[in-house]
Amino acid sequence: MFMNQNNIRMHLNSRTHRGQDITCPFCKTGYTSATGLAHHLEGGSCPQASFLTRDEVYRVVRSKDPSDLISKNLIGWHGSASYEATGQTWNGRAFECYFCHREFLQIHSLNQHLNSPAHQQALYHRPNRNGCGRDFKTLAAIMNHLESESCAFTRFETVQRTVGDIMSGNRLLTFG
Repeated sequence: MFMNQNNIRMHLNSRTHRGQDITCPFCKTGYTSATGLAHHLEGGSCPQASFLTRDEVYRVVRSKDPSDLISKNLIGWHGSASYEATGQTWNGRAFECYFCHREFLQIHSLNQHLNSPAHQQALYHRPNRNGCGRDFKTLAAIMNHLESESCAFTRFETVQRTVGDIMSGNRLLTFG
């Protein structure tokens, strides 16, 4: 039924087997994984905390990660840049991103792209830089990487437990 061991592990870590035990501290919506909760918060999707953004989540994580376990200590960082495209981005057939030259049919779509993490600074890094050494632009991205167990730093269950502990109190970030 499953093509490989990873497909089995992904299935066993799905909502079917895990339920939705990770709870948003603001709206109490349940999520299957830390990645789901991070997407919810960083994207401003929580109806009770729409003020939260990728930058605000980073500030909270930094306050709980003084030893730079997963967050980068970005000296002089004051937040992500914000962009707004104008009609000058029209190239004759689409609105074009100045940074990556990707094309969009609507200027609204280009503006969404410009203000997404696509061209923002990486705020997080994999714990133990001797491993894969990857950097990540969002908390959801690093949580997804850790949950996948692809670099064997930690187990899916440990990520869920750590995020649960952080959300439920004033604990510092650890993966133990």
